[in-house]
Parts: sequence; C-alpha cells; structure tokens
Amino acid sequence: MIGVAASLCNVHPQTLRQYERLGLVVPSRAGAKNRLYSEVDIRRVQRIQRLTQEMGVNLAGVELILRLLDDMEESRRDIELQMEEWRQEVERRVSQLLIHPTVPIRKDDTLLPAVPRFRHRRKVDL
Repeated sequence: MIGVAASLCNVHPQTLRQYERLGLVVPSRAGAKNRLYSEVDIRRVQRIQRLTQEMGVNLAGVELILRLLDDMEESRRDIELQMEEWRQEVERRVSQLLIHPTVPIRKDDTLLPAVPRFRHRRKVDL
C-alpha cells in the first residue's frame, strides 16, 4: 500500500503519486484506488531518491537514467539468453560427435555453431 511504501522509502505518499504520474514507477493496482508496491518498486523509488537527493539529478534526468538502466538490463538478459541458446547448441553438437565419433565432418560444415552476433532490439531516444 502507498502508506507502507512511503514509510519504507522515507518519502511522502504524494511524492510516490508524483513519481507514478511521471511514469518513474508503476505500482500494480488492487481495484481503482489502491496502489500495491512490490519490492522492485520500492528499490526503484529508493534509487530515485538517491539520484535526486544525493546526486542532485532532476526528475527529467532521473527518467533518462532509469530508461537507460532498464534498456541495459534488457540487453543483458537478451545476451544471456542468446549465450544460453548457443551453449545448448554447442552441447548438442558435441554430444552428437561423441555418440558418432567415426562419422566424418563435412569440410563445408563447422564443428561448432557461430558465436551469436548480439542484436540490440531497442533504441533509446534522447
């Protein structure tokens, strides 16, 4: 609830409402009125507070920083997923080689799959 979240973050509930209006934090809703803040939301508000109070960043700067951090996290997850898919394909090919060690490898075929060319899906507008 907003009162508990405000207390945990050491901010006024109106500050949380302002952050929500600006799209800096998006709590889930229980009905039309009640906001429910998750642990992730609380950490995000605490990060906003650090940026504004300790580092002197205005809310427009906070919005940009948070968007960039979100994009970086999304890219990190995407890279991890691509690397996991690549690892699984390597393991599949190696296991095939171990099962059939006498089967020759074609000259035009590679022993291992190509290393993923990381693709960035989103572009940040500044």
